[in-house]
Amino acid sequence: MKKLVSLIFVILLVCSNHLTPLAANNGQPNLKSKGAILLDSDTGAVLFQKNADKKMYPASLTKIATAIYAIEKGNLNSLVTVSANAVRQDGTRVYLDEGEKITLKQLIEGMLVNSGNDAAVAIAEHLDGSVEQFAMHLNTYLKTTIGVNHTHFINPNGLFDKNHYTTARDMGIITNYAIKNPVFAEIFGTKVLKWKGKSWKTNIVTHHRMLKGEFAYPGVTGGKTGYTVKAKQTLATTAANPKIRLTAVVLNSDLPKDKYDDTASLFDYGFKNFQHATLLQSDIYKLGNKEYFPEKNTLITESTKGSMRVLNNQGVLAIKSNNNGQVVQFVPLKYKEPAPVKLQVKNVTTSKNKQQQEKQLFNINLIYGVIIIALAGIIIGLRNKLTRKF
Repeated sequence: MKKLVSLIFVILLVCSNHLTPLAANNGQPNLKSKGAILLDSDTGAVLFQKNADKKMYPASLTKIATAIYAIEKGNLNSLVTVSANAVRQDGTRVYLDEGEKITLKQLIEGMLVNSGNDAAVAIAEHLDGSVEQFAMHLNTYLKTTIGVNHTHFINPNGLFDKNHYTTARDMGIITNYAIKNPVFAEIFGTKVLKWKGKSWKTNIVTHHRMLKGEFAYPGVTGGKTGYTVKAKQTLATTAANPKIRLTAVVLNSDLPKDKYDDTASLFDYGFKNFQHATLLQSDIYKLGNKEYFPEKNTLITESTKGSMRVLNNQGVLAIKSNNNGQVVQFVPLKYKEPAPVKLQVKNVTTSKNKQQQEKQLFNINLIYGVIIIALAGIIIGLRNKLTRKF
């Protein structure tokens, strides 16, 4: 009996450490999470979405935005003095001490890898003086620099507030923007971080179970977890294969494992169905008698089963999958100005000059003619005189 119980326990343990992605009959992911998006990390093409524009709570995925804002605005080597307010933060921490001095970069590492809420507040206060001022500046940054319009953050760490929200699409765009920064990308992909603080010295292991290998998935390059009671489970993950790089965000999952299963489903779908191609600047696309072309060589995402390229009246090229007609990406093209028509314009000045020359020539010929006639008359008159004398 004991052996049977032990065997059942081992089977359950093994099963719990394997991802079980679900696919619908149409081959697209069948997700449990309430909101999700899958993006091409390089082109930004939307490959799959579920309630992508619905307002949801991000929990600690907020720290992705805080991190890239801090990296771009702050001096990573500057020393941050930790406040009592930062130390008092609830939830996951890196156990900072009041008055402790620590570099901005180390705080960003502790915030992303160990999801330190205390580190996030210390960063906010260092950059903008207070959490409130930080939130105002962060929201402006997200709109004007990254280009998202349905996100509003109240704090730097994602602790619940009904006015602290985002969407799966916005969170995917923020993550896509952030991973293009090499400092962020390195921290985002860190599995183990040596932490040396005033009161806490340890090796911090990422909370992201796909990144650290507990839920093995080939090609995972980075990730961030999130959870609050109201937000439920949230996850942002990046992965790559030789063909394409992908960014997946899932929001509002009921169970911790659901968000990993959903992410695996998204990656399976993305890697199987999409690849890169290039629109050449020399390519010409016609609509009626108008011609358009890419302003530069442009990387695009297309279906592995082939794609159609359809130009609309605004000069925007839609990349459509041959498989199901899904529009994978829109690419604005540049209008090619028609070559100017060379008209035979009569040179008025030249014509007038020619007429004047002809008139002058006629007058000269007329004078010469009169002279010749006069000379001929003189010669004939002299001849007649001479004839009479002789």
